[in-house]
Amino acid sequence: MVQSSNLESSMTDVNLVIFDWDGTVMDSIGRIVSSMQAAAGLTGLVVPSSYAVKQIIGLSLDPAFAVLFPDTDTTQRTQLFEHYRDHYTIYDTTPTPLFKGAEQVLKTLAEQNVLLAVATGKARKGLDRMFAESGLGHYFATSRCADEAQSKPHPDMLLQISQQLGIKPANAIMVGDTSHDMKMAQAIAMPRVGVTHGVHGADVLSQFQPKAIIDDLPSLLSHI
Repeated sequence: MVQSSNLESSMTDVNLVIFDWDGTVMDSIGRIVSSMQAAAGLTGLVVPSSYAVKQIIGLSLDPAFAVLFPDTDTTQRTQLFEHYRDHYTIYDTTPTPLFKGAEQVLKTLAEQNVLLAVATGKARKGLDRMFAESGLGHYFATSRCADEAQSKPHPDMLLQISQQLGIKPANAIMVGDTSHDMKMAQAIAMPRVGVTHGVHGADVLSQFQPKAIIDDLPSLLSHI
């Protein structure tokens, strides 16, 4: 399925494609959910549902904790962070594969001289680890992480990337799987494409007037 809104056969003025990471390039949703639930239990808090955790994927951890655990104090949030980090990076063995076709899409766009970037709720240390493990880091001209910018859905990450690379928001595309991705792009009139293989489905993504809604990353190529 590909849904489109005011979509031409391609967007020929695209010089930059910015990808979200979790739920867009990498299928890490399961590990995020189980790690957050484990962190809550170890901190002595009520364990949130899978649905609740999925809704905060893409946010930086502080605002995510504020949504999931609004009554916690500073000490508890520090414990949550430590337990979540340790569980995600050390103890949780839930697979986090790349989505089908992800590397080929990046390779194809790079060969077309389209600049690529990442805007993610991960911390820099976490994204760099994923770049190294996946072998995809060399495709990206730049990236912005949760500890380098204001959290999604604020457009700070996108503005920083655009300014660094000297490309106007109108000549870039944000590709993401959540409302947070769509909102931050919409805030600066950056064209956006929603992908449904992550957290949010077409019913949610369509609320933010994306140029297209796609079910897999290879479908992106037909719009650039």
